[in-house]
Amino acid sequence: MDTEKSIPIVVGVTGHREIRQEDRAAIYQAVVSELIRLRERCPNSPLLMLNALCEGADLLCADAALELNIPLVAALPMAPEKYERDFSAAERAHFARVCAAAQQIFEAPDAENLPDNGEDRELCYRRAGIYIAAHSHVLLALWDGNPGPSTCGTAATVDFALRGNYDPAVGIALRSGRNEAILHIYTPRGDRQDRTAGAVSVLGSREEIDDILLKTDDFNRLAKDAILSPALVLPENAPKDACLLRMETVDQAAETLSMDHARRFRRTLALLAAAGALLTFAFLMYDEAEAIWMILVCGVMLLCAWGLLRFAARSDSHRRYLEFRVLAECLRVQIYLRLGGSRVLVSELLPWSQQEETAWILCALCALEIAPPPKEKIDIRSCWVEAQRQYHRDAGKKSLKKLAVSDRIVHTALILSVTLYVAAVIFELLCGALIFAPSISVAGVESWRTVLKILLGTISAVTLFIANFYGRLSLSRTRSDHRKMERFYEKMSALLLEQGQTERLLTVLAREELIENGNWCSYQRDNKPDLSI
Repeated sequence: MDTEKSIPIVVGVTGHREIRQEDRAAIYQAVVSELIRLRERCPNSPLLMLNALCEGADLLCADAALELNIPLVAALPMAPEKYERDFSAAERAHFARVCAAAQQIFEAPDAENLPDNGEDRELCYRRAGIYIAAHSHVLLALWDGNPGPSTCGTAATVDFALRGNYDPAVGIALRSGRNEAILHIYTPRGDRQDRTAGAVSVLGSREEIDDILLKTDDFNRLAKDAILSPALVLPENAPKDACLLRMETVDQAAETLSMDHARRFRRTLALLAAAGALLTFAFLMYDEAEAIWMILVCGVMLLCAWGLLRFAARSDSHRRYLEFRVLAECLRVQIYLRLGGSRVLVSELLPWSQQEETAWILCALCALEIAPPPKEKIDIRSCWVEAQRQYHRDAGKKSLKKLAVSDRIVHTALILSVTLYVAAVIFELLCGALIFAPSISVAGVESWRTVLKILLGTISAVTLFIANFYGRLSLSRTRSDHRKMERFYEKMSALLLEQGQTERLLTVLAREELIENGNWCSYQRDNKPDLSI
């Protein structure tokens, strides 16, 4: 599997420090079983464990991940040399061994923008708990289920994931039981035991979480065979950052897949329009020309239209076209923010409507953002702002040309309809006794009348279907959006020159681009293929 093009399914960990010796085997087996089950449910997706490596439950889960060859990323509450003071002598060697096997180790950054007090160990643990809850698809909670007095313990971390019960510095808390699964693995403490150690229950909405995992795995399945777009996002002077490279690769895969499904979606619209026009012609031939066999053609056209709609539903091209484009756009914004040295995450800026409509993309962004804060930054005015300004200028011109073509086609079809209507009126005035007695005698008046009816009805239907087809491409709205964004980037370029590359301006840039992307997706959602075309 080409994991570089894949979105990892992130399994976070929280749990009690002290696990009764008699329960360890059952709890360990429950963790292994859940990881295997998750791997089987998402066969196209690599798993990744995000773990603070605390003594007890965290290290137990880390051992299970390493046994199953699941990459381990350690988001520690503090620097390792300070952190190991919290371990017993026996567990210190265990901690060092797991750290050596981890794919990446870093201190969890602060999400709440609280005063940086490195000596406040409770605050450090809270920071790690929030980070793990915010960046996981699934949270393994080795917990007795009881609320705790601490603001940083297992119960608090479950609350971060289930209810987003913290106050982030940017935006609102992202995660909830609707977009993150909490697998509660019962871990008794002391003498109290309500049920069997290792028993598993799910907290949160299983249906919505299953949908997130299904769509993520669907993207990864398609991305395996996607030929990456040759257009690179990272400029030549970009720092050698594994997180940036991974996001760029997934961005290219998403862009390629979006364009592929856009072509399929537009082909379906065009074929539905053609089927509608042919159906109208066949019915008029059956009704007006009494060509009885045309009723069979009507049936064939109806079957074709039904088949096209079934194909559109099964291929899911419309949804994939939109959502893969949204994913690519969000990743590109995150790449530029990280290049600019910003600690702001795109997942924190997503409009609420996008968080609700495309929860799997929110989770994908959280998974791909897992990395220490950027250490280097470059000037992004040229590669982001000016490049986007030029893109919207060029795209606006293309949209204008497409709009002009569609207007000409619809206008031509409308002129034909009007011309045929006028011809029919003149024919009926001169030959059909519409008002006065016929002034011109024509053999086979009914035959000519039938021909005119068929032509007029067919051309009118073609006009309607063509207008509907181009209307679903939303060319006028798209052109307007490109013009607005071109002016926006022109303004931002000037501000960056005046004020420099500040965190505030970078956040404004990211937020506006995400809002525009969300608006585009919103109105395009209404353009899915249906029989009304």
